[in-house]
Order: sequence, then C-alpha cells, then structure tokens
Amino acid sequence: MATFLLKTEPDNYSFDDLLRDKRTHWNGVRNPTALMNMRMVKKGDEAYIYHTGKERRIAGLAKVVSDVYEDPENPGLTGKGDLKGPLFDIAPIAAVKADMTLADFKGDERFKDFDLVKMSRLSAMPVPPKLDKLIRKHTGL
Repeated sequence: MATFLLKTEPDNYSFDDLLRDKRTHWNGVRNPTALMNMRMVKKGDEAYIYHTGKERRIAGLAKVVSDVYEDPENPGLTGKGDLKGPLFDIAPIAAVKADMTLADFKGDERFKDFDLVKMSRLSAMPVPPKLDKLIRKHTGL
C-alpha cells in the first residue's frame, strides 16, 4: 500500500465535503507531474487530503476505493500510452486529530526533500514511507 498527498482548495472541495459525500472521484488536475503521480495510484492506497489557501494543512486521510480510470472530460491516451486524464475514487477514513501545517513541514529538516516543500504547486504527490510514519504520528492518524 502506498500513500499520496492530494491538495484541494477547501472552498472548492474540503475534507468535510468528502465526509458528507462518503465518496468522490479525484479530478481537476492538469499539471503533468501531478497527473503522472495520479497514474501510480492503486485501489487500497491511502491519501492525505491537504487544504491549500489560507489553511495550508492536512485535514484528513482517505482510502482509494477504485483503480485509476479515464476522465470523460479528458479522454484518450498520451504518446506513451498512459491515460491523459486519470481519475480514481476516494472515501474518507478519518479527520486529523492534530493539524500538520505547511509551516510544520518546512520547519522540520526531515521533510526538506518532500515534494510538498520543494514543489509547492504540485497537487498530487507520493508520500515516502518514512515521512508517512512521521505524518501519521504528528496528526494522530
């Protein structure tokens, strides 16, 4: 099982919205690197839902409940044979018990090479296992 971090503007779609809806598909990503990361997602993986904007914090944890499938709004394949618009479905697991903010990430040397710190505009990224353990401990997940 892998863990990813998915960023969202909470005014657009928040972790509370996911709790209410119980399931949603993850879409709206256009950055080529983020799309590449989304293509790696597998059913059974987990994902931190990170609120951007004024919050800049991990809000909760979700489970990936489908394999990647084609976005009907961005159909077709890339030149490499990958889906142009990968989508997958997620369902909530739990809200965080303690916030972990962007300032927390930037203030901890162990996260200096994490994509959230290095590539702040990237909206979907894998979380290395060692960092995943640190995040879970910090957030109480």
